[in-house]
Amino acid sequence: MALQFSVAARNALLDAIETAIGASAVVKIRTGAAPASCAAPDTGSVLATLALPADWMAAASGGSKAKAGTWEDTSADAAGTAAHFRLYANDGVTCHGQGTVTATGGGGDMTVDNVTFAAGQPFAISTFTLTAPGA
Repeated sequence: MALQFSVAARNALLDAIETAIGASAVVKIRTGAAPASCAAPDTGSVLATLALPADWMAAASGGSKAKAGTWEDTSADAAGTAAHFRLYANDGVTCHGQGTVTATGGGGDMTVDNVTFAAGQPFAISTFTLTAPGA
């Protein structure tokens, strides 16, 4: 049997993740495959850097936690195809999470309105949700 947790325990885990990463986290959307882990050096080119709001995630509910507010940038840093993201503390250096990026409906860990970035173009992160294990 797989390990299971109550919804309250799963919600507490998710809220603790946001607390550990801290207020005003930074997301960098990058080209290419993600590194093997957050401890590994960055890979790919940075297409966009977003400074997230101080409270960047909604309160956990039902064992999941979604982005809070609108995550958008008025000007991408570079041209290329988005493939992965890294989530950093507000220093923009300490990696705490990473995952895939796809277009909306593509099933990635994070979805954007368009994965083909042009330097200077506006873009928005459509969805980002954390789901706790052990349901």
